[in-house]
This record gives sequence, C-alpha cells and structure tokens, in this order.
Amino acid sequence: MKTVLCLSLLFFMTQTALSQTLTVHSPGHINAVTFILDDGVPFYEVNRLGTPVIQQSAMGFELQNQPALKDGFAILETEETTFDETWTQVWGEKKHIRNHYNELRVSLGEMTNLQRRLDIVFRVFDDGVGFRYEFPEQPNLQAFNIMDELTEFNLTGDHTSWWIGAYQWNRFEYYFEESPVAAIDTVHTPLTMQTTDDLFISIHEAALVDYSTMTLERTNDLTLKANLMPWADGVHVRAETPFVTPWRTIQLADTAGGLITSYLILNLNEPNKIEDTSWIEPSKYVGIWWEMHLDKSTWGTGERHGATTENAKRYIDFAAEHGFEHVLVEGWNIGWDENWYESGAVFSFTEPVDGFDLEGVAAYALERGTRLMGHHETSASIISYEEQMEDAFALYERLGVRAVKTGYVGHGQEIFWLDENGEKQFEWHHGQHMVRHHQEVVELAARHKISLNVHEGVKDTGLRRTWPNLMTREVAKGQEYNAWGQAGGNPPSHTLILPFTRNLAGPFDYTPGVLDLHFDDYRPYNRVKSTLAKELALYVVIYSPLHMAADLPQNYESNMEAFLFIKDVPVDWYDTQVLHSSIGNYITIVRKDRNSEDWYLGSITNEKGRLLEAPLSFLDPGKIYIAEIYRDGTFADWEDNPYDLEIVTKEVNSQTILPLRLATSGGQAIRFRPKN
Repeated sequence: MKTVLCLSLLFFMTQTALSQTLTVHSPGHINAVTFILDDGVPFYEVNRLGTPVIQQSAMGFELQNQPALKDGFAILETEETTFDETWTQVWGEKKHIRNHYNELRVSLGEMTNLQRRLDIVFRVFDDGVGFRYEFPEQPNLQAFNIMDELTEFNLTGDHTSWWIGAYQWNRFEYYFEESPVAAIDTVHTPLTMQTTDDLFISIHEAALVDYSTMTLERTNDLTLKANLMPWADGVHVRAETPFVTPWRTIQLADTAGGLITSYLILNLNEPNKIEDTSWIEPSKYVGIWWEMHLDKSTWGTGERHGATTENAKRYIDFAAEHGFEHVLVEGWNIGWDENWYESGAVFSFTEPVDGFDLEGVAAYALERGTRLMGHHETSASIISYEEQMEDAFALYERLGVRAVKTGYVGHGQEIFWLDENGEKQFEWHHGQHMVRHHQEVVELAARHKISLNVHEGVKDTGLRRTWPNLMTREVAKGQEYNAWGQAGGNPPSHTLILPFTRNLAGPFDYTPGVLDLHFDDYRPYNRVKSTLAKELALYVVIYSPLHMAADLPQNYESNMEAFLFIKDVPVDWYDTQVLHSSIGNYITIVRKDRNSEDWYLGSITNEKGRLLEAPLSFLDPGKIYIAEIYRDGTFADWEDNPYDLEIVTKEVNSQTILPLRLATSGGQAIRFRPKN
C-alpha cells in the first residue's frame, strides 16, 4: 500500500531568509531526517528519539569538466509519501519482511543559467535511514562523469568502530580492527560503531548497480566522507541521465543484535525480477576444495590432482548417501597448470583436463540424486571470462548444473586484461567496471537457471532481493585461512565480529563444518581455533543459503554423531532472532526452519568461557519440544581439549530458561523439534 499523506502528518518545513529545513520522521517516530538547504547548499542530519546521530553533513558531487553540483540550489518541489507492505523472500533468514517507511523527495534546481536538476530521496524507517541521489533526464546534464561524491556522515562522538581498511592488496580479506573512529583512515563498509550510550550504528549502501563501490574516508576527527573506487583514469562514475545512485544506508539499533535483524538494506532494493524461481534452491554442498587448502591434493594436474573422475565420484557417492544437494569440484578445467595467478587469461571454462570426465561426472551426479556444482576461477582476467561466459553457462545448464562458484583471485585489488598490443590494462577490483561485470554475470546466470556463489567479488548490497539467484558470497576471511593463514588460523574472536560487520551486508559462504580441528598430517602449524561445538554452531550463527560441509568425507565418517547436526541443520529460515549479542565477545542466534516447526540455536564465544541463559520464549506456547543439544564437554578448551563434545536430549517448552555453558572459544548447537 502506498499513500500520499498530508504535509502535517509527514514532514515539517521551516524557512528563514537563507535557510530552508524539512524534517521527515519514521513511522514510529523513532528516527528523523532533516534536510537543510543553507544559502543554496544541501545538507542533512539524522536524529534518533530526539538525540543527534548524524550532525549536519554535506551532500553533492564534483563533476568532470562541468561545474559542481553542490551549491546554488533552490527547492523546486517536494513530495512526501508513506509506504507499508509485507513481502516474501524467495529464500532468506526471514520469510516475511515488513517494508514500512516514510519518504521525502526534494527536487533541487540550480539558479544559474545551466538550471540543472538533482533530486534527493530520503526513506526513514524505524531501524534506520536510506537516501540516494537521482539525476532526471534534462538538456544540460546528459552524459557526465562524477569525480567525487561529497556525501558526509558527521558523527556526534568518537565511537568505538569495527573496520577493515580499504585500498589494501587483498581486498576485503583482512581481520577486523577495533578502534575509536578518530584512529581510522579509509575503510570498507559495512562500518559498525557503538556509541558511549550503547547505540549501534552501521553505515553501508544498498542497491549497488552501475556505480562505484563506496568506502568511507575520515576527513577530520569525526567526519566520514564517501570515497568511491575510481576507474584507472581517475573518473569515479560514468553516468548518463536519467541516473540514480545506490542508497546510502544508516542502520540504527539499541542492541548489537538489532543490527542483525534489520532488513533495511533488503527493503531498499527492487523486488524480485525472476518470474520463475522454482530452480533456485537453498541447499548444502560438499566438494573437492578443502583437501587442496590442506595441500593433500592440488588444483593443477599431476600425481596429487584433486579433480579426477574417480575422486569426484567418491564425493558424489558421499553426498548422495548423506543428502547433500551439490558437489563442488575445483581444478577440473584447463588453466590450473599455467601461471594463472600472474598471467590471467589462461583458463578455459568449457574444456576439462585429461583425467576428468565432465559430462560423465555431471551425469553420474544426477543419477545419484545430487548435482555437480560448477566452478569458474577467473584469475581476475575479466575480459577473457566475459568472452567465454555464454558458452560456459550454457554448458552447465545442459549438464544439469544449478549452482556455480565464481572466483576473482589475482593481482590483489585490481582486475586486468590485455589490450590489442598485449599490454596489461588495470581497473580497481571494486570500481564501476567490476560492478557492471558482476551484474552482467548474475543476469546471464539467471537466464541459464544457475545460482551464484561469488568469491573475491564486490560486497553485497541487498541485490539478492532483486536477483535471488545471487545467493551467497565470500568477501571476507573464511575457513581457508584456518588451513594456511599466517596467523596459524583465524583468531577465536573472528567469527564473533563477522555477524555484526561483514554479515550485515548479506550471506557469507564461510564454509564451516571442519570436524578435524588439527591438520597435523598436512599443515601442522595451523588449526581451527575453536571447539567442535563452536564449529557446529556456526551453521546457525553465520547465515548462507548455500552452506558447505567443508571437511574431508573420512573426517565425517569417523565422527557421525557430530556430523548429524550438519546433516540436519537447514539453510532456509522462517524467522531469525538474536538472544545475546556483544561484538567480538559472544552471540546467540535462533532460527526457525522454513519447512518445518523446528528451531535451531547457535551460541558461540571468544577466548573467554561464558555462562549464558537462553529463554525459549520463541517456541510455540503449550508445546513440548525435544532439544537435541551439542555442547562443550565439561573439560572442553579450544587450546587443550577442543574435541570434548557432549550430545544430550531433554524436553523443553516456551517457559524454559536454558543454561548455555560455553568453553573457551566454544559454543552450543541445538535443534528443537516438537515432541510427537
């Protein structure tokens, strides 16, 4: 339902000789945005329950070879509306999502001879704010280049922040830093902050299409400014009217867990564009992947080549026996024997290597009731990949492949191609060039009924609502760093920071489920720095509609009791709630299965053991449930005794308060099923 409201219901306007002010509140009068035109210069500010959150902050653009769009404006017209609907996700962490906001559209016009137009649209929700710029079609602004976006976020204090530095060699694959805002330089989003009075703030963007990725640059002690990844020639964005920017988002919550259950970013994306979604299936997968990271086998051909027909069929048999929907095979195609990391354009995406029968393996998987998951490692050679994409996706569609993992490893934060003279040309890994590429890939994949699992790609901005075949991404340090990372494995706090930072952007293919926590036979200096129970709990804590059981089949076969939880846990949810939340310290999440009455709980902690209490009020009143509990044993400790796991069952109901005893870097994973 969309309704135009009377002026007095939605926003208030004041005016002086040189300043005009318009204010719009969220439906519950929790958050408010004030737009200010001060002597022709646009600004905005954000308040929550009457307390400033974002102080007066600049807006506008610097353009190439044209006057800037940042001053000399008058308000031509305003429009105020409210919107309230509940929509259904094709898949997700919550089935039904309410999209309720008040909107203020301010149309600005230059008072110069150019008379250019710029519209600014604010949507104010009870859980935050989104705003974007719109450039209407107009005679004096057609094709144009943005050299700088002037959007600021002028903070009210030196908040504690969790961040990853931007413009680093390895893109997003770093551990999060914790510091006051005044200590950061230029950082990726989502940027999560906590104020001294425990307001939680996350700044990000939504609906990133045909624009450059936004980072945040600290320009003075408390002001963050949009910093766009440029093209190689220094242009930030190439545009042509009519044109819209992504939404700049500010999510606000009174608890850290409130950020996790905010769906503002999804709500700011367009509705689903895929008419028939029956082929898009949330699922779990296994594959020939972890053994390469352990150095048990290799991507390249030779005596230890992982992608052989025999090995693939062994994984397929395992998947079929235990109900996994896909089998990933990496290293199947021509190119891995070359210097692909440096040379780039060496991969064929349609030709298998000797020793791997692509057609036969795909057919064998279908016969066994599972499917081959495709793999496209591009080595960041985008032009070479684009030249082969149509044939590659058509081949996979013919073979019955329904999901493809893509990769963009190579040359750090740059992607490249060879020009007509054979010289390398570079663009930023997250600039407009790459954003356009990923959009082309997801739309092509949709035409071939294929879902995507994107590694080393651009960050998620909620496009999974519009293109639900864009199912999950990496864009962070995942499980593989436990195998060979220089720190000897991800620190215990890593998975306690991810839910409040990276995961706010969208699903994360972390690849959990490693039950052999030590790698003495392969990489003795690395390990998973957690208990077995914590590794199981990650399936609930870290959301992904494609979740991998990452370990070697023999490690599951030798620990079938723990493996049962991995087999049981769903990947598509009806509801999600956060029971405990402290960034970097502990978290407890419960999720209800979309396809049954079962609930699942995941609780994890950092290096410190904890005692928590979980009220089970989320369960249906009057029902008895069987709680199948996978918990740290009495003597569990991530360093000295990580395998100490107890599996117990007990009857519970909605009145039960369940004690959670978490060992050092430990956890609990629980399935609640109604008693028959």
